[in-house]
Amino acid sequence: MTNGLLQVENLRLHYRTTQGVVQAVDGVTFALDAQQALAVLGESGCGKSSLARAILRLLPRNVETYDGCVRLDGVDVMPFDEERFRRDVRWSKISIVMQAAMNALNPVLRIADQVLEPLLVHQGQPRDTALARVRNVFQMVGVPLDFMGRYAFELSGGMRQRVSSAIAMSCMPRLLIADEPTTSLDVTIQAQYLDLLREVQAQTGVAIILVTHDFGIVAANADYVAVMYAGKIVEMGTTLQVFNAPSHPYTQALLRCLPSLELQGQHLVEIGGQPPDLANLPPGCPFAPRCPQRQAVCAEAYPPPVAVEHGHMARCWVATTVGA
Repeated sequence: MTNGLLQVENLRLHYRTTQGVVQAVDGVTFALDAQQALAVLGESGCGKSSLARAILRLLPRNVETYDGCVRLDGVDVMPFDEERFRRDVRWSKISIVMQAAMNALNPVLRIADQVLEPLLVHQGQPRDTALARVRNVFQMVGVPLDFMGRYAFELSGGMRQRVSSAIAMSCMPRLLIADEPTTSLDVTIQAQYLDLLREVQAQTGVAIILVTHDFGIVAANADYVAVMYAGKIVEMGTTLQVFNAPSHPYTQALLRCLPSLELQGQHLVEIGGQPPDLANLPPGCPFAPRCPQRQAVCAEAYPPPVAVEHGHMARCWVATTVGA
């Protein structure tokens, strides 16, 4: 993975709640180049969606801490004020496809007007020019032009997801974040939608961050994998490295939960215990209470990153370098 398009360094996003400060994203670092796809994996509540929103600065009102470095084409956009970020970054260079398209789309606006809005607001295009762009984007994502006057409730789930992608791609961003984009779709429509993302990437060169918990989607669509747990990336590498030689016990446990023909007739192995409370994290490694390989040091200190092999990192006291 190179450092060309996106560099995220020590990014933190903590929320203030009545139960305490929730460390949703805590010291995340990674890089992504154009035309590459990164999948962010993990259980619900591990910080995947918060990471997506932190990169795009879609923040709630109860932010306690938001800092770090987000470089886009070598420029740190974190110091940008909200107006400059909205004008120069959000939607124009980084956009997002939200999960649950029916909830993300406005039910009282025609879908063409919703795809048109980013072009008018973020890029200030004349309406005629923007409408021509909307037609091109509809054709790109496979939405018939005669659907332009329809409302979201008149569309199928798969077609609504395509419209959400059209909105995200309307300004031709450099980076597209897809947050659980196939959650509400059946298997056949999932495959069609993922094929669509690959086609859009091939046509435009856009980089993709795919937020998901589906290993099948990752295996077929991602160049790199980042496994998150308790707000941190605990393992990262190419898809082949992480799938073929998982180094962190959490990644290993996730893979053992997957159904396989080799395990026919056997029970799936579950991960014991529950994810930690992000407002009350235990000392040391937060996975230690659930880890079958835990050692005494695991309850005392958080492990540093270990280079398992070139381009493959894990944060675990038992992880070792290949050949060591």
